[in-house]
Amino acid sequence: MTQESGFQIQVDQNEYLPEGGAVMDAVITVSVGGESAGLAPAAQADGPPTAAQVIVVDCSGSMTGSRLAEAKRATEAAIDTLRDGVAFAVVRGANYGTMAYPQRVEMMTASRTTRAAAKQAVRRLQAGGGTAMGSWLGIADQLFATQSAELKHAILLTDGKNQHETPEELQRILAECQGRFVCDSRGVGFDWVATELRAIADALLGAADGLADAAELAADFQAMTEAAMGKQVANVTLRLWTPAGAAIRFLKQVFPQVTDLTGRRAEVNPRTGDYPIGAWGAGESRDYHLSVEVPVGAVGAEMLAARVSVVVGDQVAGQQLVRAQWTEDSALSTRITPQVAHYTGQAELAAVIQEGLAAKGEGDEETATAKLGRAVQLATESGHDETAKLLAKVVDV
Repeated sequence: MTQESGFQIQVDQNEYLPEGGAVMDAVITVSVGGESAGLAPAAQADGPPTAAQVIVVDCSGSMTGSRLAEAKRATEAAIDTLRDGVAFAVVRGANYGTMAYPQRVEMMTASRTTRAAAKQAVRRLQAGGGTAMGSWLGIADQLFATQSAELKHAILLTDGKNQHETPEELQRILAECQGRFVCDSRGVGFDWVATELRAIADALLGAADGLADAAELAADFQAMTEAAMGKQVANVTLRLWTPAGAAIRFLKQVFPQVTDLTGRRAEVNPRTGDYPIGAWGAGESRDYHLSVEVPVGAVGAEMLAARVSVVVGDQVAGQQLVRAQWTEDSALSTRITPQVAHYTGQAELAAVIQEGLAAKGEGDEETATAKLGRAVQLATESGHDETAKLLAKVVDV
């Protein structure tokens, strides 16, 4: 831990491998202390705002009546939660994204005057049209591109399926937006598609959740905005170094969200890669499951399997080591620490979700039902109620 940054890294592992063993698993816990931990606030008292938020509201034809009314109330609650000086905008989502506030593709600085004007614009929103979430996110991306803010956060609300653009179009836009901003996505009602919201959350390092009752939206939007406003450092990366002959099998965030970061690696050099872990606020803690393949050593040999660093900008904010040692003592090598045991199950969860969704996409309903049913079981057993709820929309169990 470094006093200047407030970041702390803990490694939970059994460093003993059996004779011939080549896979080392470890749970990396990254945490930040409370308000006194030393994180500098991202927002400054003067100059351009260093935080920006875009609220994307589904205004398709199905969002009529009380559902749109509650969405408007939620959007107003989020606007009221923005601190002064934050750049913000509201996007109307239908067949394509258009500006609700302001009228041009630009962002306004939060103040008493602009909040009031934005809420008036939100009250004028009407339902009509279809659903094209990639287009909506594209507008958000354009808005964020006008800002120098370090912390860029979007909220996307939908009640339906992404019917007015192809899955390929959505994936293309998600790839373009990756690394530019964080997006939390919410589904309201029962017609939204869990896999679509999960894809948005995975690509944009946010959270996906569903609310059956639209009356819950206001409290949820307020909580998401409060969390975003509480972020104190942005663009944090987890840097992994491995020795010659070793390789990263995977890196997955396993708490509070399950997100596979393996494919997000940015090469620093042949032995070192950076993985984005987003923005952080005081009091946050996240767990990552790291699996490393190491060259087999002789019994009694020891080696450094990986060096794990938290990097903020170009500064190392914390560092820990993952070690490996070979033994003939099965009492040592078969021991599994509680966190690794728990999250090995989460690795299985992520794998069966991916396999189940792939099977469903190929029309193999039998395999999809079996895999996704297992995923629901794992999610429920491990207390990941949000994931279980999303999966329940995909498969009947």
